[in-house]
Amino acid sequence: MSHLHEIILQKGDALVIVDIQNDFLPGGSLAVAGGDQVIPVINAYIAKFQQRGLPIVATRDWHSPDHSSFIQQGGPWPEHCVAGSKGAEFAPALLLPETAQIFSAGYDKASAGYSGFEDTDLHSHLNQAGIKRLFIGGIATDYCVLHTVLDALQYRYRVFLLQDAIRAVNVKPEDGQNAVQKMLANGAELLTLDMIA
Repeated sequence: MSHLHEIILQKGDALVIVDIQNDFLPGGSLAVAGGDQVIPVINAYIAKFQQRGLPIVATRDWHSPDHSSFIQQGGPWPEHCVAGSKGAEFAPALLLPETAQIFSAGYDKASAGYSGFEDTDLHSHLNQAGIKRLFIGGIATDYCVLHTVLDALQYRYRVFLLQDAIRAVNVKPEDGQNAVQKMLANGAELLTLDMIA
């Protein structure tokens, strides 16, 4: 695992914030333990990208009411992030700038929509903007973050996983750790806020 010391943000970098939505936070229908703890850290990343005028992207789970991942339809999850619902809104504490581009995944009831790239035009948007490096954090490490990172690597972006700004569902206790190992094995690099110059 390559250990980075300092990263200087530059043109071609984008921050990708994954699914910081009410339903995934404490009190939500699919709450991730400690999910709210990532918000101040992500806000600090947002500030650094804003200072340098670099793009900020937010993905969101945006499910149809009869989505195949819901328990009612035989899926593994309680109903969550139904398009337009309170639970699908971004967390009020998340300081998303008005210029942030939002990509909605998982509306098609048949697609899992774990990745921000799945059935969205995220890749073409980043491509047109000349983005080469993605800084990815959010919820949940072992699902939407994992799949978004793996897709980004497939598309040949250099990916920094924001180690201090992710939380896992951990259906099994080691799921989050295994997901991180898988992302690193595929080429992602770990980064924390203090490593950004």
